[in-house]
Amino acid sequence: MDCRDPRLTLASGRNRPPAVEIAAWVIIGRLVSLSSRRLAATLVWLIGGLIVSVGAVAGTLPDSTWVALPPLPQQGQSPVFALAVDPTKDQVLIAGNSKGSLLRSTDGGSTWTAVHAGRAAITTVTFSPFASELVLAGTRGSGAVISNDGGVTWTEVTGLSGRDVRVFGFALTLIAAGTDNGIYVSAEGTAWKQSGLPNKSIDALAVAAVHVPVHIVAGSDTASSAAGPPLYDSSDAGATWTSLIPAISGTAVSRLVAGPLPPTGNVRPLIAGTNAGLFISADNGATFTPLSGAELLPSTDYTQAAFVTDHHDRFYVASDGGGSRSGGLWSTRDRGQHFSSLIPPIASVTALAVSNGEAPILYVATFRASDHSPALWAYHDTGAAPQGPPIGVTPTASGSRQGKTSRGGLFDFLRVVSSSQTPYIALGAVALLVLLLAAISHFRGSRR
Repeated sequence: MDCRDPRLTLASGRNRPPAVEIAAWVIIGRLVSLSSRRLAATLVWLIGGLIVSVGAVAGTLPDSTWVALPPLPQQGQSPVFALAVDPTKDQVLIAGNSKGSLLRSTDGGSTWTAVHAGRAAITTVTFSPFASELVLAGTRGSGAVISNDGGVTWTEVTGLSGRDVRVFGFALTLIAAGTDNGIYVSAEGTAWKQSGLPNKSIDALAVAAVHVPVHIVAGSDTASSAAGPPLYDSSDAGATWTSLIPAISGTAVSRLVAGPLPPTGNVRPLIAGTNAGLFISADNGATFTPLSGAELLPSTDYTQAAFVTDHHDRFYVASDGGGSRSGGLWSTRDRGQHFSSLIPPIASVTALAVSNGEAPILYVATFRASDHSPALWAYHDTGAAPQGPPIGVTPTASGSRQGKTSRGGLFDFLRVVSSSQTPYIALGAVALLVLLLAAISHFRGSRR
């Protein structure tokens, strides 16, 4: 009888498998038991790990680098004008497409789910800074809708039927809306009533004082006899209004944003964008200082502005160029004394959403007029010099133009690699490979 250890025979015999094969299967064998129950437990562990890893990757973006996001479903060839980020969850976004639908993303714009099918184009989407999960969306000609669960479900509001609703402003005790028929106010966002400036087309609105007495400043594109663009002021929550006649250029006010209170004083900085420049006020709109022209920002149409968390001196401004090539996106850290361009991949910026945080994530919609291509981008502003997407990465054209603008080959590969979905694809591929090796190991062991 041969009493030699069969393991030694295998190790020294001529039928010994190659060393690489032994090492590989020994490793896999240790990970996966030959029993079905242990194999199932291993699969559960791998899937759980994959879910956790995907959740972690979804919240990461490279520092100060533009990352292309997938286009909105069924956006067509129209620009994206409505985009908002949850103040408490920087991966939750709400956007409106040109068909009148609202879409929601919980992974920073990598994937979108339709949450409301509307009848008219979405003009604005805004999260309340004071009421958790409250979101309002305005439409062109069909009033507004409201969500009280962070954008998951929506219902129509009352009192705004048939109105163009272009902007919302929030105080602690009320919400104001700018429409094609003046200002409307509501206590909680569901029922609205007219509150001054009838027959005025209000495109911009800011709540300069959120406590009682609520102070509201509104801007219009309706021609007036006063010099400069029409501005209006109410220091009693919209009950009465007076005209402001500041020395600013332009004929229409396209954006008004009130920032956080400075460390000293009780007046919030007020940013005004017109069709001819950008201005800042420290006295609720009575006077303004220009931030554009000369060697500052270009004198163009400023349609977007947003402050950074609790910093009265840090904000972003953007322009679609007003039909010219002078659009862009800029940031300042010293109340507008100096601006830095963030060099967006496409200069025409049509929507901007800025998350809360010291190093915020910017979600940006752009529009390339040459081939009518809307695009979405994410940018984690850590203060470093802006970096563009890889060479050849361009927004995906929509509709019938998609085939004409696709370059194929290397360009398509680079676009896929630079996409924010790349980590998901890589993790999925690795997980599938591990599962395949585990299954092969199990079946090989069961046949011995």
